[in-house]
Amino acid sequence: MTRLSTAVRGLVITLATLLAVTAAPATAQAKPEPRAPENFVALRTVDPTIIQEMRYFTPHNFVGERIDGYRQPLCILTRAAAEALHQAQRRLLRQGYTLKVYDCYRPQRAVDHFVRWAEDLDDQAMKGEFYPDVDKTRLFEDGYIAEKSGHSRGSTMDLTIVRLPAKPTRPYVPGEPLVPCYAPQGERFPDNSVDMGTGFDCFDTLSHTLDPRIQGEQRANRLLLKSTLEALGFVNLAEEWWHFTYKPEPYPDTYFDFPVSWNSLTKP
Repeated sequence: MTRLSTAVRGLVITLATLLAVTAAPATAQAKPEPRAPENFVALRTVDPTIIQEMRYFTPHNFVGERIDGYRQPLCILTRAAAEALHQAQRRLLRQGYTLKVYDCYRPQRAVDHFVRWAEDLDDQAMKGEFYPDVDKTRLFEDGYIAEKSGHSRGSTMDLTIVRLPAKPTRPYVPGEPLVPCYAPQGERFPDNSVDMGTGFDCFDTLSHTLDPRIQGEQRANRLLLKSTLEALGFVNLAEEWWHFTYKPEPYPDTYFDFPVSWNSLTKP
């Protein structure tokens, strides 16, 4: 065989190999992220005056680290819930208060993160603040952690009231000494919220909205939040003074998993 024919044969083999690789189906393509339906909005676009302190974007939560799925510190809600919250804000502004949200839409991957954390009994890093009197083995049984959350349906939010003018809340410093979430307001982690008797995400029966041990100004503050929101179609979760769901929910049986980010709200 001549040197030329050998070269030609090698070229044919190379071309055949390239064609085979080109024709092979792509198996390593990245799966696109899910996106929000069109009637989900960023709360900021409906009411920019509501304060947003998105705790699960930060390490200041019962897990102690940023939670899966929180790409940006952003409150996302169904439009109906956001517009109702805007009406509540208008009423409170006239009384010298503002709303502040801690959490809004929560992707299923974040709920899965909570479940993994709850199953890891060795991780007790944030116990001193968020569940000082609750054995971690009881978090599922007592209802503090569940495999599904109404937040993932898009019409549930965690929030409080702040007196105007709003003072800033200092950043949490990982590793700082922890104080029980039910300690007097001047002792627990500083929050610019009015005194609700406990901090946000306090795993304790004192967090029950109408717990009889909460009286005076603390009870009045809880009832102000509750009555303002309930008048506009929100329903409070009796075990958590901060937890409200707008009814009727546009997606009562759907648990979404798109990330918390502006990109989730834009068309591809």
